Amino acid sequence: MTEDMQKPGRDAVVSLREITQETLRPFLKMKVAESQQKMVANNAVSIAQAHFEPKAWFRGIYADETPVGFIMLFDDPDKPVYFLWRLLVAEEYQGLGYGRQAIAHLVEYVKTRPNATELLVSHVPELTGNPGPFYAKLGFEYTGEEDDEELVMRLKL
Repeated sequence: MTEDMQKPGRDAVVSLREITQETLRPFLKMKVAESQQKMVANNAVSIAQAHFEPKAWFRGIYADETPVGFIMLFDDPDKPVYFLWRLLVAEEYQGLGYGRQAIAHLVEYVKTRPNATELLVSHVPELTGNPGPFYAKLGFEYTGEEDDEELVMRLKL
């Protein structure tokens, strides 16, 4: 962001947009808080993984025209369960509602997919920065299951 551009506020319009070669750079530079770095892969790793997984669907999260985060879905239309694979909101844009709005857009997208009945997410059960309460506020509930030592949550669609 250049110095003459203002940081978007809480009233910014949040959208999910395809990441292209022309728009890639700011997503590669995004970072979360130090305490969150063990909980989510950086965007370079996520984008690389997405390019080798045909069922990966990923988008940049924008607040107005500013890239503020990244979201990725495991999109398998042959199954009724979809999986929020990654969510990253850059540290300087956390707490402004962008993650919540991005999830709302993702849920609307998943509802358009064949046979979709639920959206799953998992998270590392760390005490500091645990995203569980964030997901719970959005309607996700713990399933009691674990996936690769992460707690699984479900949102029924």
